[in-house]
Amino acid sequence: MPRCWECIGTRKRIIYIILALAPILAIILSLFIGRYPVSLSDIGQVILTRLHLANYEVAKVNSVLIWDIRLPRAILGAMVGACLAVSGAAFQGLFRNPLVSSGILGVSSGAGFGAALAIILFHGNTSATYIFAFGFALLAVFLSYMIGQVYNTTPTIMLVLGGVIVSSVFSSLISFTKYVADPFQELPSIVFWLMGSLASADYQDIMVAGVPMLAGVIGLLGIRWRINVLSMGDKEAHTLGVNLKLDKAIVILAATLATAGAVCVSGIIGWVGLIIPHISRMLVGNDNRLLIPSSMALGACFLVLVDDVGRVITGSEIPLGILTALIGAPFFVWLLKKTKGGGW
Repeated sequence: MPRCWECIGTRKRIIYIILALAPILAIILSLFIGRYPVSLSDIGQVILTRLHLANYEVAKVNSVLIWDIRLPRAILGAMVGACLAVSGAAFQGLFRNPLVSSGILGVSSGAGFGAALAIILFHGNTSATYIFAFGFALLAVFLSYMIGQVYNTTPTIMLVLGGVIVSSVFSSLISFTKYVADPFQELPSIVFWLMGSLASADYQDIMVAGVPMLAGVIGLLGIRWRINVLSMGDKEAHTLGVNLKLDKAIVILAATLATAGAVCVSGIIGWVGLIIPHISRMLVGNDNRLLIPSSMALGACFLVLVDDVGRVITGSEIPLGILTALIGAPFFVWLLKKTKGGGW
């Protein structure tokens, strides 16, 4: 792989520049999208005024709409999309299978049960929902990892089987919470949370969830070159002197922190961790040193744009999980046909 900017061809330079700018452009575009129209000057004046860089007389409705509603929602959407996509790319490399996603080890089902339990116990308290969702997401992955160590090693097939088992258990627990929940108040909240949404996004969510998401992303960026070695297989990686148990644990921990931080504030949003890494792979190749950051950029841009569509396509807001499934399912069928259900 080229190691310097001058060694990269013109076409790849353009791709890298576009990928770097795409999330920023998507966030800016989302400020214009909605049923209440705003102009470029309105957006500029509000942002400059709220940042204390100028002192314009702005309408309160514009200030609230742009700064307190649309901007935090777009930023959080970019963060969630980036984390889900980068975790999916890391797991696809770790498990050497293009058909896995960020929820392969049960993080989504664990977070779903935690959120449902918090809604029942604390009657929809937002802070409790975030804490329970994050905690049970970590617990689900921990249980999957422990099941994968049944032979005192961590073969990828055992990790996957552990994830399937844990996901099944927590999915059953989610169904149980739906069964015992109050059908008029608690059940609708559980169902809506499980479908995924950024409707309640604010700057507090960005600050709270940003800590584990940032830690996970930094960890994956730092170890992304070792994912290349791990994707060669356990025997080959061991021959090259890689500490398989430690490196797998680091990748899993970092991806789990990123995914759990994202899911606890957005709900369950599927398919992003599956389809975005493949689109990135088509653009930059299989090298995880490039694939990981490009997946982050594309995931951020993708989820912001999907959220924009969900806000305006109908009279009421469409949950993100529905739209990502409508996009991801046809892509998954095409992927199955291309790979014939196999690995790389």
